Amino acid sequence: MEPEQIREGYLVKKGTLLNTWKAVWVILSEDGLEMYKKKTDRSPKGMIPLKGATLTSPCQDYGKRTLVFKISTEKKQEHVFQASHVEEREMWVKDIRRALSCLKAGKNFARRSTRRSIRLPDTVNLSELYSLMKDQEDGIKELKLEQESKVYNHCFTGATVVDWLISKDKARNRPEALMLATGLLSEGFLQPAGDMSKEGAHGAEQAVLLDQNHALYYFADSGFFCEGYSSDEDVLLKEEFRGNIIKQGCLLKQGHRRKNWKVRKFILRDDPAFLHYYDPTKEEEDPLGSIHLRSCVVTAVDFVPDAKKYDVEGDLFEIITSEETHYYLQAATSEERKDWIRAIQTVAKSGK
Repeated sequence: MEPEQIREGYLVKKGTLLNTWKAVWVILSEDGLEMYKKKTDRSPKGMIPLKGATLTSPCQDYGKRTLVFKISTEKKQEHVFQASHVEEREMWVKDIRRALSCLKAGKNFARRSTRRSIRLPDTVNLSELYSLMKDQEDGIKELKLEQESKVYNHCFTGATVVDWLISKDKARNRPEALMLATGLLSEGFLQPAGDMSKEGAHGAEQAVLLDQNHALYYFADSGFFCEGYSSDEDVLLKEEFRGNIIKQGCLLKQGHRRKNWKVRKFILRDDPAFLHYYDPTKEEEDPLGSIHLRSCVVTAVDFVPDAKKYDVEGDLFEIITSEETHYYLQAATSEERKDWIRAIQTVAKSGK
């Protein structure tokens, strides 16, 4: 019997010989991961067996690349992947851990919650806690804070995290709240923003979140950015990044000039309404481009002009801006295409 297919999608993979990062289409089955150069390829360019393998997440060996996990095979080969946002990493890691557990026990894959490697009580679910912290009404408020001639946008203090955990009855006292907060930092849900918090996160053998008003942090998939005091023009340029992140992930995008297709990471923000896209293989924080979505039209399409059949097929959609610029994109699945279209339509109507 063929192994059951568990999950598929785009991930960025580090080269095994050269220090290069490339976007690949990955399919996770019960006994391994298959990697394809593109979604439409019929044969994989590589396969990672999971029997006897170990998983490391988060893998913090690559500087600014914060959403990395590593699979070490039974033959001591290391394969390093990077997700586009924290929830995506957690979904992949959860399913891979479960597959590894089932292989070790000689059982079939079955979905159920798994424990992380950090030493926290069994009742603690860090993914769920992270979602609550990001809630627009009851979560931690993201602020614009100034420190040492720099402006930190969409961030908060370590003391704020500890206070919130206690106020929401997630911890009984500050030491217990600090343990939870450090767990969120160690797993990559929270990121250090300033020098003080970075020293606490990377200075010791084990990451530590600082319970202080001068230690700054931000959500791993927030709209965080830091800027020095700048001109009015620079401030206006940054205005388009101030909206809340509504959705993010990798899509295949057609180029405007060469009409070739490349995997890009997209971040959808609501107010102002912008869709920014990035090269997921690079560490740069600046986007390759942006699409102003106010009054745009977005629809599912069956084909793309100037696209060769073997380049793309299925799950396509088109964005037409108010200036009549056409963008053609492909989602990983039909359900994901529906989600993107729905999210963009909502933002286009409500965002400025």
